[in-house]
Amino acid sequence: MTTPPISRIRNFSVVAHIDHGKSTLSDRLIQVTGGLSAREMREQVLDNMEIEQERGITIKAQTVRLNYRAKDGLDYVLNLMDTPGHVDFAYEVSRSLAACEGSLLVVDASQGVEAQTLANVYQAIDNNHEIVPVLNKIDLPAAEPERVKAQIEEVIGLDASDAVECSAKSGLGIEDVLEAIVTRLPPPKGEANAPLKAMLVDAWYDPYLGVVLLVRVFDGTLKAGQRVKFMQNGTAHLVDRVGVFLPKNTPVESLGPGEVGFITAQIKEVAHAAVGDTITDEKKPTAEPLKGFKDVQSVVFCGLFPTDAADFEDLRAAIARLRLNDASFNYEMESSAALGFGFRCGFLGLLHLEIIQERLSREFNLDLIATAPSVVYRMKLRDGSEIELHNPADMPDVMQILEISEPWIKATIFTPDEYLGGVIKLCQDRRGEQKELSYVGSRAMVVYDLPLNEVVFDFYDRLKSISK
Repeated sequence: MTTPPISRIRNFSVVAHIDHGKSTLSDRLIQVTGGLSAREMREQVLDNMEIEQERGITIKAQTVRLNYRAKDGLDYVLNLMDTPGHVDFAYEVSRSLAACEGSLLVVDASQGVEAQTLANVYQAIDNNHEIVPVLNKIDLPAAEPERVKAQIEEVIGLDASDAVECSAKSGLGIEDVLEAIVTRLPPPKGEANAPLKAMLVDAWYDPYLGVVLLVRVFDGTLKAGQRVKFMQNGTAHLVDRVGVFLPKNTPVESLGPGEVGFITAQIKEVAHAAVGDTITDEKKPTAEPLKGFKDVQSVVFCGLFPTDAADFEDLRAAIARLRLNDASFNYEMESSAALGFGFRCGFLGLLHLEIIQERLSREFNLDLIATAPSVVYRMKLRDGSEIELHNPADMPDVMQILEISEPWIKATIFTPDEYLGGVIKLCQDRRGEQKELSYVGSRAMVVYDLPLNEVVFDFYDRLKSISK
């Protein structure tokens, strides 16, 4: 497989709200460029978890390399990054976006701009992306392309006059989307002779290969037999396989600047491969790591206990296996007078908690009891020490406590005007402090500082019922 010149590579991600047709568009792009034959094609090719397909959401970032012959007669390589959309996975999304130069902003032509579209498009803008607006579901009777274009210009501030109109389901306008990727998104930059600098975009566990790392090369080349170093982790590994997803994994000799692919390096646990880490050559390292690395922190905590105490060992094994595939999920053992032995688990947010719980009960046939989700409180005691409190049962004597601090979040809520009163009342009832209130087109935008503890319980459900 020959590597094209860097000027004919395009790395892009798809930014969209839930259910605006992101996975269907990805499927159609794979089909049109001949990534899979009609016989191998199925719905939501890149969402390979059962839960992802059922709920229509993306949980793990996936990538696929498409070979496309453009109208100018040249062959291009398009690397599509299918990223999660949900706010719980915001850090993973930011790393996937940092590995691309452009984004397709997919908006449902009948529904218009929605909350997640905004959150993720702002992340794309922060990463200096060139953004191409795409109006999907253009063949629906309820589609209003002109209204939605005006809304994109008004709400996001992007010029949508030359937005691409398509229907991912019927295949209408897909060629136009591919042409827009080639002509309107910039090629990557990078030096083949510079020291290796690559970003670890995602990692997952394969029972045969160990940990598979999804990487984007910025400078230098990455090939099998090379000893590489993870700059944040400080560990060194020998690369034993290099490949790309077409969407089937296909070995290649090397990955050059601007290319996206995968490597395996005999790593046993996903925890040893931190998302966002910089990979460089051990002998000839790059001067400084890529910007934007953060340690992923759990935000919401809950206790998971088996309904039957005899299943405790099965739960321990199941949690350990899940952890192999999801480094952002943490757990420690705990015991409760009422529920017996179980685990105190940390999650990125409520959706993450729900997914882990569902996977434990489905994939491992476990009946679980989950305690109400809670957050961590930090306490300074009179003797000068600091403790973190996970469980109300461990509360120290009140006379010992000097101060208690709790986590807060900054929440930005977009709402049609008529629900504004209800939304403000909900935020005030949850001890929120209003920071700003402004209008974007016909919608109100309120920004509140809210205690996380008030949000994790039923805030989203209440918000949905207030705003219908």
